[in-house]
Amino acid sequence: MQPLTADEIRASMVNVTADDIARMPLPGLHETVWEEREYLGWRDPTFAQRGYIVYWREGKPFGMVLRSASSTMSRGISAMCSLCRTHQPGSQVSLFTVPKAGQAGRDGNTIGTYICSDLACSTIIRIIPAPSDMQPNPSGLVETRSSGLLRRLDSFTSELIKPAA
Repeated sequence: MQPLTADEIRASMVNVTADDIARMPLPGLHETVWEEREYLGWRDPTFAQRGYIVYWREGKPFGMVLRSASSTMSRGISAMCSLCRTHQPGSQVSLFTVPKAGQAGRDGNTIGTYICSDLACSTIIRIIPAPSDMQPNPSGLVETRSSGLLRRLDSFTSELIKPAA
């Protein structure tokens, strides 16, 4: 991922008001290892259910605010993140809803999906299993996971910006 500045992040948000953007907390950008990310995702420390995702889409930053469900799945249930496609305990995957961009979002229209609760898909896809006969090239696995993650994120954001029917 190409590095982003605070101004680029704030300008990229498509589904939030100007007042919310002004109050939006940012993660430590100087600590971010950009080349090991497909997107920048973080949770709001002042409002636990709010999260943010920003990534490069069609050559420019694209950002969205997300809201996690207030309840979680049972610990004994397994769940899968729809972005990184990693199976995890249900308590580590949350249903996130996202207000649609533009008038549709202001009218209350949302979309939702299950995503890693900590929004750390970029880290999770880089956890490589030991080489085996079934997966002899671990570095190729990261590339495959990365491209799949970005494809699924693009598909999700395409729904976000699609006008309401």
